[in-house]
Amino acid sequence: MAAFAIVMMVCLVLIHGGQCKGLFNAAEALHKAKDAENGDVGPDVKAFNVLDYGAKPDGKTDTSINFRRTFEAACNFHGDAMMVIPEGEFLMGPVLFSGPCSNPSLLIIQVNGIVKAQSNMAYYRGGGDDTDWITFQAIDGLIVSGRGTFHGQGSQVWGFNDCARKSNCVRLPATLKFIKVTDAIIRGIKSIDPKGFHIMISMSRNFRIVSVDLQAPGDSPNTDGIHMSKSDLVKISKTVIATGDDCVSMIHGSTNISIKKVICGPGHGFSIGSLGHYDDEADVSGIIVKNCSLRKTDNGVRIKTYKTDSPSKASGIIFQDLIMTRVRNPIIIDQEYGNTKYSQPSKVRISDVHYINIRGTSASKVAVDLLCSASNPCQGIHLDNVNLQYAGPPNDDMPFSSNCRNARVAYHGFQSPPPCR
Repeated sequence: MAAFAIVMMVCLVLIHGGQCKGLFNAAEALHKAKDAENGDVGPDVKAFNVLDYGAKPDGKTDTSINFRRTFEAACNFHGDAMMVIPEGEFLMGPVLFSGPCSNPSLLIIQVNGIVKAQSNMAYYRGGGDDTDWITFQAIDGLIVSGRGTFHGQGSQVWGFNDCARKSNCVRLPATLKFIKVTDAIIRGIKSIDPKGFHIMISMSRNFRIVSVDLQAPGDSPNTDGIHMSKSDLVKISKTVIATGDDCVSMIHGSTNISIKKVICGPGHGFSIGSLGHYDDEADVSGIIVKNCSLRKTDNGVRIKTYKTDSPSKASGIIFQDLIMTRVRNPIIIDQEYGNTKYSQPSKVRISDVHYINIRGTSASKVAVDLLCSASNPCQGIHLDNVNLQYAGPPNDDMPFSSNCRNARVAYHGFQSPPPCR
């Protein structure tokens, strides 16, 4: 009752200057997202169809301005609204969908068609928002749902990616970028061959990503599935990610993140970091990865930090009930990531990390590799019932083992490979 009263007081304050959407009810929002996917939103929701704003579903005509005008009409409507992308193929360059919006409830983006990105990189050289493909910004209450596909046409530009040679490389455009977005549901959509990340979330809060399918070849460069920073309360579930980089990457300022029932592979696994990359980094905390499977990935669950003077903390991390199939590095902490030439140890403090019920097969003889900082040893590392078996080349005579450096580890229950000595 107290929370409701506060919301009502805020509504009264805003009534002459904006809308009040009330408390976010995740269960209701998820049900609404499912209804939107099925086109069953009811007569009270006004539909704004991109076809009515001139978009051509021929896959050849650029529809950027038509999509932008459709969004603006839906966003500025003082009632429940849904932007409709119907079946058909739509070609589009970089677009910014920016709020705040006037809708009293969550704005719906229904995607049932195929949206294809302009492949020519000249479209993405305007700087700022033009760096990425589709950007949602400053929106309070958003649903992106449907059976449609975002096709980044990344195979035509991956050759421009030089991050393997340059540490300060310029990333290629993300397919979907969410910045300063709160109370959001992303459901049902598919992303194919992004130029850069599939989904990027920054400075946002209260996200649900459910039943999403993200696909790119295993050798596609820097095509992270879901990449997030400076964001709180992000929940990812029932999602399939097959890509060329991290399935999910959580860098500085990622807090209260839940990843459950996700299938990962190919890819680089679930990664926290890289940390220690920027000055004044916000800490990472409250991460849980549970009931997920990883198939032939380069890494399983990884925490990685640079050897720099940038201090931060990563703590309160749980990796639980994971199944790994021929994963190259199933459990890894790497505090010498990316710049081993520097002599100073990492200033990132890693603590309170739990590995619980991890089972499956390892493609390498070192299945648990904990390489921590000499000046900031890892504290409170717990391995509880780890059952990994070697499934690599049969002619390798090295023992199946764990490797620990500067790590204080507590073991519980069954352990394979054997604990560090």
